[in-house]
Amino acid sequence: MEVEIQVPDEVPVMTLPNLAFFPQALLPLHIFEPRYRRMLRDVLASNRIFAVACLDSEAAASDGRFEPPHRVACIGLVRACQENVNGTSNLLLQGLCRVAIEAIVGDEPYRRIRIRTLASEPGAAPGENARLRKELSRLIKLKLRLSPGGSEGMTDLLKTVEDPEIFADIAAFNLCDDAPVKQRLLETLDVNRRLLLLLQVVRSEIDSAILNMNLQGGLSDDQIPLN
Repeated sequence: MEVEIQVPDEVPVMTLPNLAFFPQALLPLHIFEPRYRRMLRDVLASNRIFAVACLDSEAAASDGRFEPPHRVACIGLVRACQENVNGTSNLLLQGLCRVAIEAIVGDEPYRRIRIRTLASEPGAAPGENARLRKELSRLIKLKLRLSPGGSEGMTDLLKTVEDPEIFADIAAFNLCDDAPVKQRLLETLDVNRRLLLLLQVVRSEIDSAILNMNLQGGLSDDQIPLN
């Protein structure tokens, strides 16, 4: 029997550069800073929930505030945690839902934020989103075949995900390397628009991979300067 998880109004948060966290995604984390060790002890003793927010690099550069987060983040549940002999910990965080950061309520001994949950909207008929999911799946397979180190495991995982929203979120988290685009996908509550944006990103990456292959010709990576 599944237990419904109650989302608290306030949660601890880790603000990390170039990392947008998504619902349903699995994020391995190595906890070593003293403030986050304290945070982890506290969340493990309570509801096992904290947020991960992407650092707003533009805000950080313009006004020097301490670790300004983007206003849309994701809360996660600690699914597994192992403490090391040196006091650090390795954990696996599973994304639960998007949240809006309403306020920073404190920074000591670690940052806590007040949040509001954000719900996605279909944005289109179920059949249209299902069609986009199918097209996205096809293009992701092609992208992974063209990309060095393409992961068959990711293709196998996505095969099992029928829901277009979950499919888009897992694909965005695992396959999108552009942090600003990733944050934009996180902030897009319209599922149809999210799928269309992700399709655009994957098509662009495929075009770039094909162009690179054509320019490289038959040379291996270490022979490119000879081309």
